[in-house]
Amino acid sequence: MDLINRISSEQSQFSKSERKVAALILHEPEQAIHRSIASLAALAGVSEPTVNRFCRRLGCKGYPDFKLQLAQSLAQGTPYVNRDIEENDNVDQITQKIFDSTLNALSIARQSLDSRPIAATVEAMVSARKIAFFGFGASASVAHDAQNKFARFDTPSVFSDDPLVQRMWAINSEPNDVLVCISHTGRTKALCEIAAIAHNNKATVIGITAPNSPLSENCQFTVSTNVPEDTDQYMPMASRIAQLVLIDAIIAGYTLQRGPKFREKLARVKEGLKGSRYSKQTTTKE
Repeated sequence: MDLINRISSEQSQFSKSERKVAALILHEPEQAIHRSIASLAALAGVSEPTVNRFCRRLGCKGYPDFKLQLAQSLAQGTPYVNRDIEENDNVDQITQKIFDSTLNALSIARQSLDSRPIAATVEAMVSARKIAFFGFGASASVAHDAQNKFARFDTPSVFSDDPLVQRMWAINSEPNDVLVCISHTGRTKALCEIAAIAHNNKATVIGITAPNSPLSENCQFTVSTNVPEDTDQYMPMASRIAQLVLIDAIIAGYTLQRGPKFREKLARVKEGLKGSRYSKQTTTKE
């Protein structure tokens, strides 16, 4: 097991202070390689001896050795595919590794989750005049999934991955509108510009993105997945799944917040869709 996966899987064995160090490293492992022990300790809000204890608990001789092993861990895998996959892996190994890395990423996201921005997002959506879900690339598929779920509700909602359509929506946005911007890195320039336009119009901008990113600067609320996946180097996989899970949590919260009468409407929508599917009982030819 590489160092990053060990940090993730052994978090329950760490002290409270050591878990702060683990959370920081898992959130941005690439940056940790270039930080001094003093810088890392300050960012994690712990002492330098705590960082050294954390390193030795993982079997490292000290902080320099820890950074070396962390760099080796990040260097593993097949570039532009996945950090956990090697060139000679067979299909069975690939499948198992993808499942394991995804479950591991979801565990990390769950442990570091802050439910307060999720609750604030739900509140904003309940009172919204209209809602938009924007994203690009892999995050666009998550935005599309979110709007597909919201299509069942009575609040008007849109999805777009077209920067011109997004810009027009943002220009026309008003204080009672909600814009959900989805980006794992929070560094996509076009999406940051759209968020800034909507923010200046006093619309509520929500980011499902990395904290302290350029995108988060124009978001009233930032829902963070904290998945340690370098999508500059590898294909987005686990980060996308974590985003989808967060969307599901937001949707569930929104549905409950709207109350029993609203759920009666959903029941009618479900009933109206029954005709689009074959019944569960299927006949077979003898």
